[in-house]
Amino acid sequence: MTDQASILRKKIEQLNSNRKNQSNHKTLAIISGKGGVGKSNFSLNFALTLQKRGYRTLLIDMDIGMGNIDILMGTQSRFTIVDFFRNNIGFEHIITKGFKGLDYIAGGSGLSDFVDIEDTKLDSFFQHFHVLLSQYDFILLDMGAGISTDSLKFILSVDDCIVITTPEPTSITDAYAAMKFIHTRNNTLPLYLVVNRTITKKDGVETLQKLRQVVKQFLHRDLINLGYIPDDPNVAQAVRKQIPFVFFNEKSEAAKALREIADRYGKQQFTESHPDNRHSFVSKLKKFLIER
Repeated sequence: MTDQASILRKKIEQLNSNRKNQSNHKTLAIISGKGGVGKSNFSLNFALTLQKRGYRTLLIDMDIGMGNIDILMGTQSRFTIVDFFRNNIGFEHIITKGFKGLDYIAGGSGLSDFVDIEDTKLDSFFQHFHVLLSQYDFILLDMGAGISTDSLKFILSVDDCIVITTPEPTSITDAYAAMKFIHTRNNTLPLYLVVNRTITKKDGVETLQKLRQVVKQFLHRDLINLGYIPDDPNVAQAVRKQIPFVFFNEKSEAAKALREIADRYGKQQFTESHPDNRHSFVSKLKKFLIER
């Protein structure tokens, strides 16, 4: 096992030495402290909006076993990320064209964690993912609700982390707990916040300010506010119709808010300072998955 790990580390180091030839990509994880806050719906519509703005975008459903990206856009993938690890199906086959041609990888089922995957599979994953980094501007990981031991490895490996919450007290508390948990293990990972399902503008602004103040006071760092999305009946209707809400009604308040958030993130229009944490996903993930 030691020899295999040593060989794999050398391969990863060789891959990392070629980063100058890669595109100006970013990997980001989209998380929530609890379920039911609209995280996956945000991830899908966020990815579609980035793509519409001209960014090459890939969405990966990491809610393995309970993924619902397919359902939200009324599509069905032939293969999933589970097939890559369990059935030797290459990335070129598990990437599916979804709504409006969005590239995505479905979550599938039957793979509870990454602990028992042999080194050869991890070697293949790293090499495939390295290729993906040169093909996309943004690779979005739609993580499962909460944070597990295995999902944390991926979250800590990305360039940016977007936290989805709602104004509900329990959601705010869980969002802060998730950010604190991440911060204690990586205090340089940029944390972005989106407040979903706000009733009023004041509702959204106050939630953003409240969480930012708490993070500043207790974690001694900046929380980057991406914005808020109003509670819009068009969103529920879009889910029932299996049409992403940014296309279901482009004039809806939720669609407008989502576009503003995507534009702000894509153009990096922030007043808060944050470290440049890019081009490190493969090496970071290698550390968490191999050195165990």
